[in-house]
Amino acid sequence: MRLTAVLSSAFVLLLCGCGGGGPRHQTTEKYFLVCANTKIPYWQEAGAGLMQAAKDLKVQAEMVGPETYDANAERDEFKRVVAKKPAGILVSPGNPEAMKPEIDAAMAAGIPVITIDSDAPQSQRLFFVGTNNYQAGVLGGKYLAEALNGKGSVVFFTIAGQKNLEERLNGYQAALEASPGIKVTQVVDMKGDPRVAFDATTEMLDKKAAVDAFVSLESLSGSEIAEVLQRQKVSGKVIVAMDTAATTLEWIEKGVIAATIMQKPYTMGYYGLRALAEIALEKPAGARTMNATDPKAPYPVFVDTGTMLVDKSNLADVKK
Repeated sequence: MRLTAVLSSAFVLLLCGCGGGGPRHQTTEKYFLVCANTKIPYWQEAGAGLMQAAKDLKVQAEMVGPETYDANAERDEFKRVVAKKPAGILVSPGNPEAMKPEIDAAMAAGIPVITIDSDAPQSQRLFFVGTNNYQAGVLGGKYLAEALNGKGSVVFFTIAGQKNLEERLNGYQAALEASPGIKVTQVVDMKGDPRVAFDATTEMLDKKAAVDAFVSLESLSGSEIAEVLQRQKVSGKVIVAMDTAATTLEWIEKGVIAATIMQKPYTMGYYGLRALAEIALEKPAGARTMNATDPKAPYPVFVDTGTMLVDKSNLADVKK
């Protein structure tokens, strides 16, 4: 799936609002967002932010990547994008280690790269725009401990190898250390496929496994877990989901999902492109330095786009 914006011929000022004598964007500039699963609502929202930023700047932008989760296909798409010599690239690495040499090659070729949503901190990328994933996990863990009254068994659903999801799990585990009565009994790798989450939950219920809570570390599994519990008329389980897809919010409204952690993919796409376009236009000195180790780096290492816990108490505000 490709989400594309090609905009009318015009010039605009830089993101920083420089005067008339400064450099200006051109409509021939093209930027890409590369992700590992373009079809899901989360990335459609990020793509909408990308498109709005492109419209505001009067440049071209395109979101590319596989239509189902595939980190290797994402890497191959990234290589194809680099060969087109774009003005800049946003990328959410499904596999940070596999993407590192490709990011480094793009930077060496003079193509600025910013990671969003999922980071590749060992690469030469300029900086990361997205969620403080560890703190998102801590937020969810504190809610979970309260919902379980400090006691119970928990199953997590994740995608193995994604650094952002590993950080969320670490945050949950840190928060749950204060509740020794809560035990993590299983971490399921649902491989980016919602059917795996559906089948794994069904199997647990069929075997009458002792599970008091289900936690989704990614955006797809929460609704699948809720669907299984609803079909089998199972109540009394706590589900903490991730992200605010329409189906997730519907399950919260029905009382099946207790809460979800809201990220801001639209902001990631919008701010990410604005920042990337400014860097591509200005080409500032020091743009290829490692920000983490350079005390005079021109950019931050991390831009936090924010999170919020959503449950029935604030659901109406989020749905607006």
